[in-house]
Amino acid sequence: MNQFGAAAALLERAIASHAFPAASVEVGRANGVVWREAFGRLTYAESSPRAAEDTIFDLASLTKVIATTTIVMHAVEAGTLALTDRVVDRLGEWRGLDREAVTITDLLEHASGLTAYLPFFRDHLGRVEFERAICALPLEYPPRAQSIYSDLGFILLGFILEDVNRAPLAQQFEYADLRFNPPREWRERTAPTELDLWRGRLLQGEVHDENTWALGGAAGHAGLFGTALATGTFARLMLSGLRGEGSLARLETLARFTTKSTVPGSSRALGWDTMLTTSSCGTRLSSRAIGHTGFTGTSLWIDPEQDLYVVLLTNRVHPARDNDAIQPVRRAFHDAVVAALSSNG
Repeated sequence: MNQFGAAAALLERAIASHAFPAASVEVGRANGVVWREAFGRLTYAESSPRAAEDTIFDLASLTKVIATTTIVMHAVEAGTLALTDRVVDRLGEWRGLDREAVTITDLLEHASGLTAYLPFFRDHLGRVEFERAICALPLEYPPRAQSIYSDLGFILLGFILEDVNRAPLAQQFEYADLRFNPPREWRERTAPTELDLWRGRLLQGEVHDENTWALGGAAGHAGLFGTALATGTFARLMLSGLRGEGSLARLETLARFTTKSTVPGSSRALGWDTMLTTSSCGTRLSSRAIGHTGFTGTSLWIDPEQDLYVVLLTNRVHPARDNDAIQPVRRAFHDAVVAALSSNG
């Protein structure tokens, strides 16, 4: 592991400076793992268990790409959903001349006109109330005029997928150590997130995102829990698929979903984000790289040109969400990983 010594030291320093208490990483290629290691403890308490390779993290918005976008890909390939389908034809509450042309593509590219986020959990509970409230919101901008990253659009995607597949979203995606509403026996190896004053408890094995909690723990935008190992397995399926060798989806489907949006100023693809040197992936990934972050301190970046994926899972919202010290750490970490691989030839 000396090859990744600089990257590992960076994470150790971040833990010492309280950017996050725990981290679990996996770096690999399409054909296997290059580096996997865990750092820190589950909380800052000296008596807290050490993080391990099987530590479970709240993946937060990695749900959007690992679960929701993948389920959409499968529905598209099955012919039960089309990217050109209008939202109004899928959700009856989505009405109005300003939004009648919005499509599944627009939701995936965060270009539907919907605002980024609202705390619906304070006044709403369950799908019926959330769907009615989101569909009735005034649009923040004309659809496809720009891209504003929106949890709300992905919440609607989750509802649409429940109708398309006639099953709760939580039942549509479960792979090894990647699942919604994790079983109670996972709790002890799950990194706690926030000491949530609204719910009155430390969240451990319970979804951090309040809107997801109000939707029963599974939603299109958040709710997935998993390990770095399981996230890395998914990343290898993506890498293999982008080489035309995988079972996750057909090459043409993956190519479409990872193509950058034509929306002005957008870095988004379908579900995925794409490489910007100012983003969480640092400066050394190729222009073909795709990735995503999660509010709790998670990220996944996949670079088919370099045959590389990088999983970084942390619980940076412990004990409180106002700690954003992870941002420069995350960029520097990805640069250090690519530098280590480059120096090794």
